[in-house]
Amino acid sequence: MNFREEIFRIGNEEVFNRLAIGIFRFQAEHNPVYRDFIRILGIRLQDITTYTEIPFLPIGFFKTHKVYCGDHRPQKTFLSSGTTGMERSRHEIADISLYEESLLKGFGISFGSPSGYTILGLMPAPEGNPESSLVFMTDVLMKHGIDPGNGFFRMDFQGLEEALNKHRDNGRKVILIGLSYALLDFAATNTVSFPELIVIETGGMKGRRKEMVRDELHEWLSAGFGVRKIRSEYGMTELLSQAWSEGDGLFLTPPWMKVLVRDINDPFQLLTTGETGGINIIDLSNIYSCSFIATQDIGKVYEDGSFGVMGRFDNSDTRGCNLMVY
Repeated sequence: MNFREEIFRIGNEEVFNRLAIGIFRFQAEHNPVYRDFIRILGIRLQDITTYTEIPFLPIGFFKTHKVYCGDHRPQKTFLSSGTTGMERSRHEIADISLYEESLLKGFGISFGSPSGYTILGLMPAPEGNPESSLVFMTDVLMKHGIDPGNGFFRMDFQGLEEALNKHRDNGRKVILIGLSYALLDFAATNTVSFPELIVIETGGMKGRRKEMVRDELHEWLSAGFGVRKIRSEYGMTELLSQAWSEGDGLFLTPPWMKVLVRDINDPFQLLTTGETGGINIIDLSNIYSCSFIATQDIGKVYEDGSFGVMGRFDNSDTRGCNLMVY
């Protein structure tokens, strides 16, 4: 079965389930870590008939094992950010074009083509952090946007302010993607009023600034940039797809991605809509690693299929981009 051709054409629950079961069986055979995990649980592949029965691999395995299908050399490796001595998640990518296709199709659902925007990144440039999936994601969007005004700014707040004012005055549609604490640092020291600007924050402040609930964070950023609402991106090193929020902290997934919620005390028990628990993610574009991941995030899924993120199981375990030096 050519999973790649089919996953981006999913049109209903039946097709999603069929592909999820197919990818589950493929990974159970070709991913040694996932195969051993299933064996230890005593699960028989033939007993799994719906995606809600598929076991989710704890995300911590990406820190301690090679979660990968096949013997061929990966085209790229993403590493989560971290401090010296910290275990970092490692996601080896067999086919980087699959990541780009998932990103661009998912982004297109929420925003349209990146060519319609000037895209600015308040984060390190790729040469400064080549192993970051977030930086790579932003760079791919910039390259497909082909606007000469696209660029990374890192700590160049003056340059970013000048760029925002310039694009505001020429009427260009602009997306600013930034680390949450970097956006706050900019807003605290620079004055910009750009009501049409699309600001996308990508995570919390653990280790950088006082932790804020999302509403407080968005309130500060809205005031700092002169915009009505703040959008968000939900992604991680271990995934090839992203969920995007149009505001209010509610994320929507593309059709090849689903979020389920598990009981905090019983990781094999899924909860119903509206209940709060641990976030499990199905990302069918993760064909050559693992598509079924139990994260350390806490959240809930709503009736319309959107989901919210309320926090983490262990606040001392700082995730990914929160530790990135911009």
